[in-house]
Amino acid sequence: MADPARARRLAKRITAIVATELEHQVKDPRLAMVTITAASVTADLRDATIYYTVYGDETDAASSAAALASASGVLRSAVGRQTGVKFTPTLTFVPDVVGEQSRHIEDLLVAARASDAAVAAQAAGAQFAGKADPYRRPRDADDEADDDAGDDSGDEADDEAGDDAGDDPGDEGNPGHDEDLEGGQR
Repeated sequence: MADPARARRLAKRITAIVATELEHQVKDPRLAMVTITAASVTADLRDATIYYTVYGDETDAASSAAALASASGVLRSAVGRQTGVKFTPTLTFVPDVVGEQSRHIEDLLVAARASDAAVAAQAAGAQFAGKADPYRRPRDADDEADDDAGDDSGDEADDEAGDDAGDDPGDEGNPGHDEDLEGGQR
C-alpha cells in the first residue's frame, strides 16, 4: 500500500499531465471542449480515475467520451513518461457531475426561498387564535398600583383567589403567617 499523500500528489500530477497532453499533443477535434477537473488514484497506485466536463450538449458529451476512450493509450504513455512511477496506472475517464449537482442544488435553494416567502406572506396577515402572549407573567409593582387605583371589585376577587401579597403580616389569610410557631417567633 502506498502513502495516501503520495496518491494525492500523483493524482494532481496526472490531472496536469492529461490536461496538457489533451491541449497540445492529442489532435482530435472532439476533445476541443473537454476540461479535466480532477483525478483520483487508488491506494495501490494501479488505477487512476480522471473526471472531465464537456461544454456542449449530449451528443458532444458522447463524442468526447469516445475520443477520450480512443486516446487513453497515448495519454497513459505520457503519464508513464512524465511521472516515473514503476507501474503506470490505468486511466479511466468519468464525466464529472459536480456542475449538474450544483445546478440542482441551486434550483432547490430557489424553491426553498420561494416557499419561505410564501409562508412569510401568509404569516403577515395572520392573527393569534387566543391571546397574543399565552404565557402567564408574574405581576410586578406597576400592575398592582394600576389595580389599586382602579375599582375595588377586582381586589376582592384577588383576595379570594389567594393573592394576599399586599395584606399585612398579621392577617390570618396570609399563607406566610404561621400561628403554630412556639413563642410567637418566626
